[in-house]
Amino acid sequence: MPSGSAQRLADPLHDAPALSVVVPVYNGAATVGALVAALGALEVPGGLEIVLVNDGSPDTSGDVCRALLHTSAVPLTYVEHARNYGEHNAVMTGLRHARGAFVITMDDDLQNPPEEVVRLFLHTRDRGYDVVYTRYAEKKHEGWRNLGSRFANRVADMLLDKPRGLYLSSFRCMSRLVVDGITRYEGPYPYVDGLIMQVTQRLGSLEVMHLPRAEGVSNYTIRRLVRLWLNLAVNFSLLPLRLAVFAGVAMGALGAIGALVVVLSALAGEQPQGWASTMVVILLLSGVQFVILGILGEYLGRTFLTGNRKPQGIVRAVAEGGGRRAAAHPSSEGAA
Repeated sequence: MPSGSAQRLADPLHDAPALSVVVPVYNGAATVGALVAALGALEVPGGLEIVLVNDGSPDTSGDVCRALLHTSAVPLTYVEHARNYGEHNAVMTGLRHARGAFVITMDDDLQNPPEEVVRLFLHTRDRGYDVVYTRYAEKKHEGWRNLGSRFANRVADMLLDKPRGLYLSSFRCMSRLVVDGITRYEGPYPYVDGLIMQVTQRLGSLEVMHLPRAEGVSNYTIRRLVRLWLNLAVNFSLLPLRLAVFAGVAMGALGAIGALVVVLSALAGEQPQGWASTMVVILLLSGVQFVILGILGEYLGRTFLTGNRKPQGIVRAVAEGGGRRAAAHPSSEGAA
């Protein structure tokens, strides 16, 4: 971690704002400026700061974020990753640099109206929740993305210790207790919502507006969504391994039944037949075995990479500006 960043993280929180807004930035050059301007115009009781985390964005997001250090109306911290690590890794880095008593995470695409930030913050603070997730009456994502989100939430219902039906949105507000708890995790495959469920069950939900994407297309692809589902399934639950055991037991039971049928047919004087059915059974059993081996390999591989201390995120530079702050702390490398 950069020396300047380490010093800042060690500072006392007596002058900390009431609210920090953490924004992972990736291909957000066209929208992040408008987002920061809108957040800076909000009246937040106790004050507001913004933390932008450039997650190795290939566009000019870095230049735009640095320019915002000189124009932001509220204190702004810019953190730059050395490469792209993924949204949840970027959020974890941002949480480590956030000083607020409450922290809101939101995307850089303006689909979450900035004016909802104050309402979300007050709802969390005044009702004593540790975390409040937002939900949408109508989502403005593409159809395949909505299906992917619904699938991920159904999987989370099965794998995570969370209230059934609670929608897990990236636009959420967390208390300092939760932020301090989840940032202890240093593994390379963070899933923020899974970490939250390990810290608290004092969860709430608030309906907010959801707008069409202002610029560009979603950064989430099928590949990224699959990786996210793997992080959810493999890092925070043993259910896949248990399902593998049940699959093995079920295949064994089917094999025993098949063997019994063959024996009874032979005793009845019938000639056992069925080359095609034999091949089907072999292929089915082989497929189940390979799936089980793949699940075991995924667990072992992630354990190996975690043991080898694969970084959750390397911070290239940290800079502070906006409001009354204008200090910069560059660094060539550092672990987030």
